[in-house]
Amino acid sequence: MANIKFEIKEANGVLSESSKGWTKELNLISWNDKEAKYDIRDWDSEHKKMGKGVTLSVEDLKKLKDILNGMDL
Repeated sequence: MANIKFEIKEANGVLSESSKGWTKELNLISWNDKEAKYDIRDWDSEHKKMGKGVTLSVEDLKKLKDILNGMDL
């Protein structure tokens, strides 16, 4: 598997934590020296290993916020 370079530019918050200590987080991340995007994924406690996740542009994140605000939770 190819090395993926990443830099967490801004840690926005932890959504949950698993029994194994991994946390699901919303962060602003630059992947392979590209423009930073918002990202939701699981991380180990040292932020060296990660699970699969979803990357969102600012526009995507705003739309997701609108959708969530409109839901009856």
